[in-house]
Amino acid sequence: MKLLSGNSNLPLSEAIAACLDMELTKADIKRFSDEEVWVEIKENVRGEDVFLIQPTSFPANDNVMELLVCIDALRRASAKRITAVIPYFGYARQDRKPGPRTPISAKLVANLITTAGADRVLTMDLHAGQIQGFFDIPTDNLFASPVLIKDIKDKYSLEDLVIVSPDVGGVVRARAYANRLGVPLAIIDKRRERAGVSEVMNIIGDIKGRNCILVDDIVDSAGTLCNAAKALKDQGAKAVSAYVAHGVLSGKAVERVTNSELESLVITDSILATERVRAAHNIHQISIAPLFAEAIKRIHQELSVSVLFS
Repeated sequence: MKLLSGNSNLPLSEAIAACLDMELTKADIKRFSDEEVWVEIKENVRGEDVFLIQPTSFPANDNVMELLVCIDALRRASAKRITAVIPYFGYARQDRKPGPRTPISAKLVANLITTAGADRVLTMDLHAGQIQGFFDIPTDNLFASPVLIKDIKDKYSLEDLVIVSPDVGGVVRARAYANRLGVPLAIIDKRRERAGVSEVMNIIGDIKGRNCILVDDIVDSAGTLCNAAKALKDQGAKAVSAYVAHGVLSGKAVERVTNSELESLVITDSILATERVRAAHNIHQISIAPLFAEAIKRIHQELSVSVLFS
């Protein structure tokens, strides 16, 4: 088995390799002066089971292209099997046609990964589960919930805890957390007037005097979470925190979170943290390296991966 890392999130790749007691495969992944991607694998990978680790986060287009070129390099180097390990799958939010003459970009990226030569995809917390069907190759969609739920149990008393879905679309996810923790569920009904802007309308459930934990798969501009936190506090919540799988945190999101009612925002290291994220007093990262290391080991050994979902 070989582990190869792109440049998107090298610390995560190194942590996964450490969990597996392995070294990352030596490779040169560079840019020409015009930003073309250039790859050279420095080790023999002929007949190897290769796991290529590359989240497609910002800059998304560059990291997608780097992923594709690395896959092509491995295929031409006669790797036996190539698994694209994509902890954060960019373009996942473009999973349908929201209006006329719009693309389904998640399907396009899936086609590109398959055409480049990937034999399998390993990812986590896809924005929509049906994106697995966009791939014509085996796709495993892990969940960060076991890691996040463990952190919740370690830090909070379950007696006055309530899990909150920040919108109606996340109810299934929030209910799964609530059931695993054995705590009540609340839902925030919001109306999005336009992209990137959300307005909290109503709170369904009893949150007065309780510790509220918002759960979601992606935090990008953080407007939804911050508005939700304010609404919960206005309705009598004792404290509000959030647990999110992917911390995109683009634009002024970090400043928005630090100035919000959120006591803490916990994200995973699926996306490399910026300096501003690391410096924020109420944003914390927990590692998914052990989760991915175990999944990689099980895929290599042809063992069940579904046990990691619980």
